[in-house]
Amino acid sequence: MPLYEHVFMARQDVTPQQVETMIDLYRGVIEQNGGTVAKTEQWGVKSLAYRIRKNRKAHFAMFNLDAPPAAVAEMERQMRINEDVLRFLTIRVDAFEDGPSVMMQKRDRDERKDRERGRDRDDGEFHPRDRDERRERPRRAEAEPAHAAGAAQAAGAAQAASGEA
Repeated sequence: MPLYEHVFMARQDVTPQQVETMIDLYRGVIEQNGGTVAKTEQWGVKSLAYRIRKNRKAHFAMFNLDAPPAAVAEMERQMRINEDVLRFLTIRVDAFEDGPSVMMQKRDRDERKDRERGRDRDDGEFHPRDRDERRERPRRAEAEPAHAAGAAQAAGAAQAASGEA
């Protein structure tokens, strides 16, 4: 049977438990039609590059499928009917990736960096001690304006050119 990677996006309004229910529903559709789901990953809520059906965020989930084309077509048909599914994409692959997908690796790496910085991933805010440690940039009035420095260089170049002639 052919191998597929399938990703779908669900509305941000649905709960993670409802997304899990949707995953179980689509897993059942694949298994009823003679296929198997090799791996399932929930990537969580992510921001979208642009609004899709008035949504700026969506729950992302990915399947690795070993199923006949008819099973994949039936799952996609049911996703088109479900109004909670914003988009989906199914790609035929030669072989599945070993280990976690790139999105899960990125998520693990980001969480590890946040722990090192002392930031909790859930609230997305820094601790007060982090705010005190940041460097202060000089104020605009204290720093020399860029256009004044450029004008002084241009005047110096003009004097040098007239002195040489």
